[in-house]
Amino acid sequence: MREWWENLWSAVTTVAAGMAVTLRTMLRTYARRAHTEVYEYPEVPVPVKARYRGFHRFDLTTCIGCDKCAVACPVDCIYIEKSKSPAGKGFRVDGFLIDYSKCMFCALCVDPCPVDCIFMGANFDLSCYSRDGCVVDYAKLPLEIAWGRATLNPSAVAESKRIAEPVWIKGEPNPLEEAAAVEA
Repeated sequence: MREWWENLWSAVTTVAAGMAVTLRTMLRTYARRAHTEVYEYPEVPVPVKARYRGFHRFDLTTCIGCDKCAVACPVDCIYIEKSKSPAGKGFRVDGFLIDYSKCMFCALCVDPCPVDCIFMGANFDLSCYSRDGCVVDYAKLPLEIAWGRATLNPSAVAESKRIAEPVWIKGEPNPLEEAAAVEA
């Protein structure tokens, strides 16, 4: 009989200790500030860590159209449209599409690139109302947005779908380098 009372006492104290932890955690949630008080999201961007894998950054001016990033992608969400370059050797990148409804942000497309033209960026917000808004053509985005100097937003993606030709063609001067030279 004594053993039964000891087991009962052990069970009651164990449950009480567990409930004390639960109660303490529940009360702690009321003491902290809400997420919207800590991060004023639309006005002030949420800070991300240095190695955060957000939406890609792509440099059209250095891409050689080798398709290594598309081959390395495990979910086949990268589509490269290219044509033979009229000015010498190589290819002209006419379209570099990434379907973010498929992309799992694994960064396996970054490593095989021989010219380092694709990186994982820090942007995390590309809200849209249709799946078509999740398909981003980096060859038709303005270079500042594609390279990550300006934010990737739904209106820029929608505007890029109206453009027929890529924003930069090999053999033309690089507008980003010209702007840097003017500032220096």
